[in-house]
Amino acid sequence: MTGIEFYTNGHIVSEADSMRQKLGGLAKQYYATSAIIITDAGISELGYVDIARASLEKAGIHVVVFDSVVADPPIEVVEEAIGLARANQCDLVIGLGGGSSIDTAKIVALYPNDFQSVNELLEADISGFKKMPLFAIPTTAGTGAEATFVSVITAEDGSKKAIYTPKILPDVAILDATLTLKLPRHITAATALDAMVHCIEAYTSRTKKNPISDALAIKGLQMLWSNFDKVLNHSDDIDARAEMLLGSTLAGIAFVNASVAAVHGLSYPLSINFHVPHGHANALVMCGVFTFNLPIATPLYAELARAVMPIDTYGMTDLEAAHQFINQLKDFLKTSGLKYRLNELDITAQDIPALADIVMNTYARLIATNPMDMSLEEVKTIYKEIL
Repeated sequence: MTGIEFYTNGHIVSEADSMRQKLGGLAKQYYATSAIIITDAGISELGYVDIARASLEKAGIHVVVFDSVVADPPIEVVEEAIGLARANQCDLVIGLGGGSSIDTAKIVALYPNDFQSVNELLEADISGFKKMPLFAIPTTAGTGAEATFVSVITAEDGSKKAIYTPKILPDVAILDATLTLKLPRHITAATALDAMVHCIEAYTSRTKKNPISDALAIKGLQMLWSNFDKVLNHSDDIDARAEMLLGSTLAGIAFVNASVAAVHGLSYPLSINFHVPHGHANALVMCGVFTFNLPIATPLYAELARAVMPIDTYGMTDLEAAHQFINQLKDFLKTSGLKYRLNELDITAQDIPALADIVMNTYARLIATNPMDMSLEEVKTIYKEIL
């Protein structure tokens, strides 16, 4: 067996209402005196920031709030948050919200180091940097950002750039399912399908697949799969919400240690060029990519199929089970209420060559981890099939 180097959070709390009840106490364990909460305006309006602030202030901790995060955060937004943290000498950074808020918080936690622009971090070796204690509190069950050591931001040229180092792994992840109860149906669906993709791509990674990630990917996918319909049709089911949230975290731990692949490679241009939310973009292209991968990945998809659909796949060949698996994912997408054709999102056949060029020129690293290589024409074909 090849060697494995595996990273995960030092402390994970999975409990309903844990942000209210435990955030302040956990912060004191890190000797925090001044905390910055990184979030977006929508989360602030929902009252979640007030809950976090009250817990922290009850513990005697000064709180400042940065609630200007936007989706796919541009460098200038991240730098504005860093400026606020520096000005208040914050000794605890808290990312509260979706992946964009948590990814922003990861970079803000590096603020004590000597750099003037986030651009410097994109090329620098930051393994020796100091990091402030970092807490991640997700409000969606999808990105897994609370358990990953990657931060994805938008560069000045509009491309997505990743800072990828265990240095930015959150110290504490608080999984409080009550924070997901107000999610709209379409966001619940998109983030859940995003998390499923994380499990599937981790399990089938060509380069970093490993037994620890495999175990987490299977368990995470089982939790997500069995609760998907429940959270869509009974949004107040707190137990199902908790299962989805923990499943998403397991997916995050799995994929950051095993990598994602071509689904992400084909989805990123949709997000950048047409502002399709990341989870929705992954859901759009996933079945096309998985079908393309069948010549190599059929046995792995069959293993996943039998893990999540043991009765439905009983007695099937690997190929039959793999097709059943992909067909169920198609059904999840169609019943979710999300748009599932590119033309519904004003993406036309004329856009496909440029999208494919971006995949091959900017995200070749994600094709390299896919079970099968892809050519430019094959990428175009996958896009055309969902047009």
